[in-house]
Amino acid sequence: MFKVRVTVLRKLKTGDVLEKYGKAVEEECPLFNVGDEFVVENLNMPKGFCSWAWADIQRDITALALGANFPWIKDEGTTIACCTDGLRPVVFKLERVER
Repeated sequence: MFKVRVTVLRKLKTGDVLEKYGKAVEEECPLFNVGDEFVVENLNMPKGFCSWAWADIQRDITALALGANFPWIKDEGTTIACCTDGLRPVVFKLERVER
């Protein structure tokens, strides 16, 4: 099984959606910073990682860890995934770490 590197690419702002529907929440996810990196080993959630985001991207991490590729992504062993927080989504780059 391969390790997978998770890098925070972007923290999105939803503007009017957050303003209309959010209640006492920050404009961006406070748990991650752009550039943060985590390494997934043995499919275990890295320490300090958001459990909600983990639930959203775990399927893609598992596929990469088991050697899969995503044909719609230019680089083999890589994909882009996003947490499903509708108010403050975070975009992640997932990369298989070759042995």
